[in-house]
Amino acid sequence: MKLEHNDKNLLFSETKIPDVFFTEYMNQASGDYIKVYLYIAFLAKYNKEIKINDMSKSLNLSFKTIQEALAYWEGQELLIKKNNGYIVVDLQEKELNKLYSPKLSSSPEKALSNAKNQYRAKAIEEINNSCFQGMMSPSWYNDIDLWFNKYGFDEQVMIALFRYCLDRSALHRNYVQTVADAWHKNHIQNFTDLDNYYAKQEKLSLIEKQVSKKLGLTRRLTEYERGYIKNWVVDYSYNMDIIEIALKKTTSKSNPTFEYLNTLISNWHEHNLRTPSDVNNYLEQIKVQTKNKKALEKQTKNTNYKSFEQRTYNDLDSLYANN
Repeated sequence: MKLEHNDKNLLFSETKIPDVFFTEYMNQASGDYIKVYLYIAFLAKYNKEIKINDMSKSLNLSFKTIQEALAYWEGQELLIKKNNGYIVVDLQEKELNKLYSPKLSSSPEKALSNAKNQYRAKAIEEINNSCFQGMMSPSWYNDIDLWFNKYGFDEQVMIALFRYCLDRSALHRNYVQTVADAWHKNHIQNFTDLDNYYAKQEKLSLIEKQVSKKLGLTRRLTEYERGYIKNWVVDYSYNMDIIEIALKKTTSKSNPTFEYLNTLISNWHEHNLRTPSDVNNYLEQIKVQTKNKKALEKQTKNTNYKSFEQRTYNDLDSLYANN
């Protein structure tokens, strides 16, 4: 970057940062990245060369951190890379272009006035006051208005969406969009849907903890292991009382795996076993069949009628499965 002295004495000069930086970008970035951006915004008023090494020394940050920060702000479209440096994007102009682009042509007032009813307008204002302290960026009005139409959320669900993200200190567009997509895929539209979804998630989380504890796992479950449990609970509608039957059968295994558990539980689901009693009766039946099969095999070994044995008992599994 190039630097030159301003006409004003440094004591009387100032660096202006638009409020939109604080409402839209600051909460997503790390402290070091913010430090780099503010310093660059300060340097952008001048016109002298500055090297990353010099910036590293001035800010007491590593060379790598400076590079990562520059790449981050470039990705956020706050910096435009050139051959000999960067252009600092005018944030106010950037937000204005977002507001008046062909796809997002609403102003905050228009978004409110275009709301289907007064409840939607109140919901947007509730989000503004409770999640943004009344300082919500104008572009959020457009996003909320569009998400209402895209996802079909009612007002309470939209408010819950923003509070959910706020509680996780992740109130930025990408995260809100990701959560909204997940809720939409789970057919959430009204607060009853959301309440049922929360109940299912709570149940799933509890069963995950119980499975980990009973298997003696001290690590976190992997994504694939959690996928197995979700399949048992959500797709098969099994409770812990059935899953625990499968867990007990791992005691005879030196190194039981989730694949083994999944094979057992999927087999029960395929046989339409819905209750612990159904499963226990099925297992008892298999136990009896196995015992009878071994007895028959032992008996046939002691007979000289090999051909008779082969003709009669060559499909014992099918024979006892039909009993």
